[in-house]
Amino acid sequence: MSTAENAEGSVKIYFLPNLMTAGNLACGFFALTWIFKYEEGGSFEPILVAIRLILGAFAFDFLDGRLARWVKRQSQFGREFDSLADIVSFGVAPAFLVYRIVLYQFERTGWMVAAIYLVCGGIRLARFNVLSLQPKTQRAGEFIGFPIPSAAALVVSVTMFMMWLEGHERTLGGSRWVLMGLMLLLSFLMVSNVRYPTFKYIDWTPQRSVAVFAAAVAVALGVVLFKEVMFAVLFVAYLLYGLVRPWVSKRWRHEIEADDEDEDVEPDETLR
Repeated sequence: MSTAENAEGSVKIYFLPNLMTAGNLACGFFALTWIFKYEEGGSFEPILVAIRLILGAFAFDFLDGRLARWVKRQSQFGREFDSLADIVSFGVAPAFLVYRIVLYQFERTGWMVAAIYLVCGGIRLARFNVLSLQPKTQRAGEFIGFPIPSAAALVVSVTMFMMWLEGHERTLGGSRWVLMGLMLLLSFLMVSNVRYPTFKYIDWTPQRSVAVFAAAVAVALGVVLFKEVMFAVLFVAYLLYGLVRPWVSKRWRHEIEADDEDEDVEPDETLR
């Protein structure tokens, strides 16, 4: 914590970054209120609204770190506030959402799977806060373990994809088993030592290959036209990329990750 924050017990709060964090927390809370509105056997619309709010929280979470670096205003307060917001939006909300629509059907194991996900998410955030106080414990531009915002976004995007596949049906049918397995896999990856690129230090100005540009355009169009499919594809691809990343050539890693590893920055509240 800085001297300015210690002086006379005062704490500096930087407006723009923490406003984004407040938006993250608000989205998580509103998502929970919509999950409570869902009734078994009824329309999935309240769940879809909750999913959009959790994805909105993900967007706010992405913006808060970029704004903090842009205005060069990073603080211990911002880190702690961000972690508290994350445990609500990306821990409690997705765990309760999956429990409400699927896991409640498994009397003895459903609640345990949701609780394991939430606890591992909390451990993930606490580990980051500890590591952030120990300089050079991780490389700039890398997450240690799967980040909890991405875990939540993966869970809700896959859920949205399943609902899209079912059309107007009011049950997920046999696909519910996928969500249970996904929650357990993410719980393990969040507390693992698997490293993932942050994609938060990308410089958008350097020249890139035609293939990379074409892929970026295709992804952007896919998100606009087929968001129910593309969000799930993107987050699943990110999860798988971290697992195969050690075997990806340096040339391809440079193309995919751009300048993540070249930035000389200290860990901040975005590296969760």
